[in-house]
Amino acid sequence: MLPHPPLIVPEIGRGEEKKIQKTVDAYHRAARKIAELKPETIIVFSPHSMMYADYFHISPGSQAKGDFGQFRAGQVKMALPYDTEFVQKLCHKAKNRNLPAGTMGEREAQLDHGTMVPLYFVNQYWTDYQLVRIGLSGHSLGIHYKLGMCIKDTIEALGRNAVLIASGDLSHRLKASGPYGYRKEGPEYDARIMELMGRADFGELFKFSEDFCANAGECGHRSFTIMAGALEGLNVHPQPLSYEGPFGVGYGICIYGIEHE
Repeated sequence: MLPHPPLIVPEIGRGEEKKIQKTVDAYHRAARKIAELKPETIIVFSPHSMMYADYFHISPGSQAKGDFGQFRAGQVKMALPYDTEFVQKLCHKAKNRNLPAGTMGEREAQLDHGTMVPLYFVNQYWTDYQLVRIGLSGHSLGIHYKLGMCIKDTIEALGRNAVLIASGDLSHRLKASGPYGYRKEGPEYDARIMELMGRADFGELFKFSEDFCANAGECGHRSFTIMAGALEGLNVHPQPLSYEGPFGVGYGICIYGIEHE
C-alpha cells in the first residue's frame, strides 16, 4: 500500500520532500523489502492509469516508458517491460469469470505517476522484474475485489513470484490550505483506513459508503480493495510503516507479508 505524491521524488520536490521524511523513510523500507523478495512480476493498481466506468484497463504491449515531465522533471525517466504472458492469462481468466477487464481502449501508453512514483523507489533496489499495470473502474468495490481474486488465481496458475502495489493516496481534504480544502470526512477516512489496513481487516473496506469516500476525497480505496481480493484466504502479516498528511493529502504506507504453508 503505497502513496504517489510526485513531490516525494527529490528532482520534483526540490527539498519539499523533507517535510514528509517519515514517508520517504518508509518508502525506502518498503522498496528494500520488495528487493529482498526478488519478484519476477510487479503488479501495480493505479488510479491514474486508464480508467473507465465499466471496464478495468490492463496495459497492453511489450513495454512502456514514462517520465515526470508534467512535474518539471522530464530528466527522471523509466522504461519497463510488461509481463505479456501474465496479461494474456489474466485477461483469459477474467473473461471466463465475466469480469469486465482487458487490454482494449488504451488512449495513453505513457506510464502514469501513480505507477512511476512507487517504481522510482523500487528501481533503486530491484530492477529485474516485469510490470503489469491495471487501472481502476467505476464498478462496485465487490467487482474490484473479484478482480483481485482473479489476479491471485493468475499468479498461482503461472507460479509467479509477484509483488502487488496498491497505489493510492488517502484523503485530499485534510486541511483548508490543502488542494481541495477541508472536510471532516477527510481525517475520519484516514484514521479509519490506516487502522483497518494496519491490521489487514480488509472486510472493513466495504463499510465505507460512496458518499463518505467522495466527501473525504480519497484516491486509493479501489486499489486497496483489489489488493484485498488478491490476498483472500492467505496468511497475511500486516506491517504499517507510516502515515503523514502535512500538505492536506494523506500518505499511508503498509506492507504485507505472506506466510506460505
